[in-house]
Amino acid sequence: MPDESVNSQYLRGKLGPDIVELRNEHGEDTMIISRDKLLATVLFLRKDPLNLDFLTDITAVDYLGRKEPRFEVVYHFYSLLTKFRLRVKVPIPEENPVVDSLTALWKAANWLEREVWDMYGIRFAGHPDLRRILLYEQFQGHPLRKDYPVNQCQPLVSLREVEGTFVDQRSETKLVRLQHQTSGKS
Repeated sequence: MPDESVNSQYLRGKLGPDIVELRNEHGEDTMIISRDKLLATVLFLRKDPLNLDFLTDITAVDYLGRKEPRFEVVYHFYSLLTKFRLRVKVPIPEENPVVDSLTALWKAANWLEREVWDMYGIRFAGHPDLRRILLYEQFQGHPLRKDYPVNQCQPLVSLREVEGTFVDQRSETKLVRLQHQTSGKS
């Protein structure tokens, strides 16, 4: 096992049995925990003297055919006070790809979790608005899964107008100017 940092040793002492694995490679601390310990662990990390108060990212990894369980949800935390970074990985099985939402603790988790749902199909229990964020609602499948067929045809949807948006107002203003310029030149 690679050498543990001082922070890794501290976390091992505080969280002990809740940690599946803890390592420091190339100066980066990574902790693996089970999904049933996620909320308690991140709440501790936020309130502990390490003060991991900034959720910088949430992503996922698909290990199809290489590792079990198939998925890992990966959280990146940072302390603005201590400058400590920690990566927390939560293994998620393919047959039940669900993990607790962190939106109650970090507002930034809202869109980050929606992106993971959209791209990987991992659901976040307790999320207030879990719907697609990058793709349209009729899109079938989750394109960052390793078994997603790259040549799959998606249902076509018609464009919809959204009244009162900034783009619509600019376009209409531009159209009026163009009509005015053309009528003035004739």
